[in-house]
Amino acid sequence: MKPIYEMDFTLSHIHVDCFGYAKPSVLLYLIQEAAGEHCTLLNVDRAHLSGKHLFWAVTRTRVQVTRLPQLGETVTVKTWPMPTTRVAYPRSVVAYDTNGEELFRSISLWVLMDEQTRAMVLPGKSGVLVDGTITGLELAVPHAIAARPMASACRRKVGFSLLDQNGHMNNTRYMDWLDDLLPSAFHRQHRVQEFTLCYLNEAREQDAIDLYFELTDGPTLTVDAQRESPAGKDRIFSAQVLYGSVL
Repeated sequence: MKPIYEMDFTLSHIHVDCFGYAKPSVLLYLIQEAAGEHCTLLNVDRAHLSGKHLFWAVTRTRVQVTRLPQLGETVTVKTWPMPTTRVAYPRSVVAYDTNGEELFRSISLWVLMDEQTRAMVLPGKSGVLVDGTITGLELAVPHAIAARPMASACRRKVGFSLLDQNGHMNNTRYMDWLDDLLPSAFHRQHRVQEFTLCYLNEAREQDAIDLYFELTDGPTLTVDAQRESPAGKDRIFSAQVLYGSVL
């Protein structure tokens, strides 16, 4: 089995924003789809894991954007697993346009979760083996994002359309929430250059999530998402998005 999997994907109207550029959530979707297809070939996909009562979840993702693809473009996504760590299965992606120019690259930390307990299962105890490789194109694993006071806040509710087969809010949809924190006038003048998402707890249907956020010089959007719990507040995810100005 080749260590690097490759797939092509053409962007249609549903994948782009009102300015014709790929939504950041679509970059996560491409990363997820390529990883899923590769896992099928490696016999570690959902169908195989269900026999062990396990499923894949992402805990951290970092994406570095050279150029956002646009409506009608075909994107070639290349992905490969890196060597497994004590707790996670890192995976890299590099995406190119039809001229072979890089569009974006990413690193994601994937973990195995128990379907019943929703607890993480360490690779050494899962029986799931994935051979990894290093190509030299890998990004560094993102650091955790510390919670801090923010200038603004809003509340979102997790609805049915945001859920995936694991019964929680899909990792790609968090970026749509981040996009919605800033108006179209901002997005007209700025494009995403890099973003990091740290997934800390599952967001389940009907959860009310408080998004605390702040836009600082860079410009950089920092977000910390929390929900009420009997013990106080649970952190659901944290994020940082770096934007560049459109010339």
